[in-house]
Amino acid sequence: MNFHDLISKRFSARKYAEQKVEPEKLRALLEAARLAPTACNYQPFKVLVIQSESGMEKLGKASKTYGAPLALVVCADHSACWKRPRDKRSTADIDASIVTDHIMLQAAELGLGTVWVCSFDLEALRREFNVPDELEPVNILIAGYSADDAPNPRHFQRKNIEDFTIEETF
Repeated sequence: MNFHDLISKRFSARKYAEQKVEPEKLRALLEAARLAPTACNYQPFKVLVIQSESGMEKLGKASKTYGAPLALVVCADHSACWKRPRDKRSTADIDASIVTDHIMLQAAELGLGTVWVCSFDLEALRREFNVPDELEPVNILIAGYSADDAPNPRHFQRKNIEDFTIEETF
């Protein structure tokens, strides 16, 4: 499948089959994270892998899990990231989002469904998984095999390129 087909087919799955994600597929997802570009290649992220039943129950205290068998919590380390020299803006959240996107696209290629979750209870997540203070959970990627009857919201119309493109200057 080419890249355009992949991104056209992918959707946010909000219902999952009970089938576990195979270890080799999980490894491929983590390899996608490893290869994701980060500012100055500092790689200021950690990925918390949650796949046990008890772990998914704990995650349910902080976020929707949609019945998925796997979640990857991508955390940013602001102390280990590149900062823009002029204003010291941290790139850690951007780097974490690039990592999340790479994992999400790798999952789609492997036939896995995902939903990117940004709405979660940060304190509950920190408490349930002992997230160190120096790490900021930025994104949760829920993953697994989409249920056959998983709703696919990709039916909506996307903007035309001309609606978001500005030539040369605003």
